[in-house]
Amino acid sequence: MNFLQYLSCPKCSTRFTRGVVHTLCRCGSPLLVEYDLERARQSFARSSLNGRSATMWRYAELLPVQNDANIVSLGEGFTPLIAAGRLGGALGLPHLYIKDESTNPTGSFKARGLSAAVSMAKELGLKKLAIPSAGNAAGAMAAYAAHAGLQSYIFMPADTPRANIREAEVFGAQVNLVNGLISDCGRIVGERKDQEGWFDLSTLKEPYRIEGKKTMGYELAEQLGWELPDVILYPTGGGTGLIGMWKAFREMETLGWIGSRRPRMVTVQSAGCAPLVRAFHNNETSAAFWNDARTIASGLRVPRAIGDFLILQALRESHGTAVAVEDSELVDAMKLCGRLEGLFLCPEGAACLPALRKLVEAGWVGADEKVVVFNTGTGLKYLEVFD
Repeated sequence: MNFLQYLSCPKCSTRFTRGVVHTLCRCGSPLLVEYDLERARQSFARSSLNGRSATMWRYAELLPVQNDANIVSLGEGFTPLIAAGRLGGALGLPHLYIKDESTNPTGSFKARGLSAAVSMAKELGLKKLAIPSAGNAAGAMAAYAAHAGLQSYIFMPADTPRANIREAEVFGAQVNLVNGLISDCGRIVGERKDQEGWFDLSTLKEPYRIEGKKTMGYELAEQLGWELPDVILYPTGGGTGLIGMWKAFREMETLGWIGSRRPRMVTVQSAGCAPLVRAFHNNETSAAFWNDARTIASGLRVPRAIGDFLILQALRESHGTAVAVEDSELVDAMKLCGRLEGLFLCPEGAACLPALRKLVEAGWVGADEKVVVFNTGTGLKYLEVFD
């Protein structure tokens, strides 16, 4: 049983039918997938999850694939939620947890979104997929496309970590390196996709990557006994995961799986590329392009996110905030977490730790609060940051 109803535009409320290829709304907004949650409430109890496979597809009724034969899975999801007692002790937070997405296939949270997107590409009959990527999304898309027997075309900045480039090549993708940022890569995909017959899997330019990412919210609730934490810190480039989790919390409340209480959401960016931090503190509803974006955390080097208005909306609705940190701080945090917890965080995930320290020192996070930090990938792909 699947409860998919339709797709909708969060800006102009236009509805779109399921079962056909969609990109952006005519107004330029990303589309969101909507489900018949009232019907699901009557027939999909959270107790039915007991005994299901420990992957994100345990929530298949609330994911968009209609025919299970089209699911393209490498075992993604249900990543560990680790009690970080020693690190929490150093920060004065006895209830600190790290949601470790590095255990996903291809080593990052991108596996969730690309599993969902490639599954839907297969279901909708698409054959050629293209993506601009700062690194991890490229490897994930190439892996899932290979598993599905689809062609993949990848555009990455030339200074993307070498591990990401080699990974995508091993999975059979046609890799193109661009002298520029991910925004330049996205422009090239946009200019060539019609002529080449590619479907653009850019962040939020198709509606299904967010559905894979939202499962982080479902898992977090399930792993914490259906009680959400007080604070979530999330490294934000394109922001699909944050938007997806905020959507998941709404869905779960409607299902009766959780109550109305929400975590305060915190966007973390690099000081060298912080368009959302700037927009949040300037009380803006969208984020202007960040010129001369620079950071060693390649996943945070996103000068403008197409879902900026949804990210900022989630931050404000949750009474959250946005914090920028220096590259030197996140490298020190990678080493600190390695020493204290035996976890090799990616630079993006590590950025959350100095941000958390700032919030603790400012009194914004209290010692008795339950805090979850998202580590979005493995640090093994970023060895260059230590050179």
